[in-house]
Amino acid sequence: MSYLSDPINARLILEIKEREQATASQLLEKLSDIPQATLYRRLQKMLADDVLKIVEERPIRGTVEKVYALNYDLDKKWEEMGSTNDGKTYMQFVMYHTLGILREFAEYTAKENLNIGGDATGLFIAPVYATNEELITTLNKMVGLLTELKDNKPDGERRLRNVCITITPPKS
Repeated sequence: MSYLSDPINARLILEIKEREQATASQLLEKLSDIPQATLYRRLQKMLADDVLKIVEERPIRGTVEKVYALNYDLDKKWEEMGSTNDGKTYMQFVMYHTLGILREFAEYTAKENLNIGGDATGLFIAPVYATNEELITTLNKMVGLLTELKDNKPDGERRLRNVCITITPPKS
């Protein structure tokens, strides 16, 4: 997963992960600032390195359109990493998580008519002293509160948001 340390590769992987699968033309449409030749070169390299796989090939106007998907299961990787205490893999997950948040803020801040306060976006940091048990209890309560919102349907006032909770390592 060292591909996530490269911004272009990370954006491609994040977009494919978000869609579950994507064609090069879909990626070019969404990530229009990446030159077409660069995108195709990166996709070929990720295929060769088994980061991506082709899940479908569609004939279109005398050529074949490939549908790409990630070639690994992030949930399985998370479980493996937790049981082996693999610091390198954990760092890749931290970068994946952080890049996803950065991408959302980049898209938001690129808009012409921002309403930062009115859109209720922001960052919150709360330094706390807590035992592992206290922290887990508090996180479970927070997850419970957020779960109540999960089944809400969009309407004129409700907009989709991601609430990201990051727990940093303990300070020595």
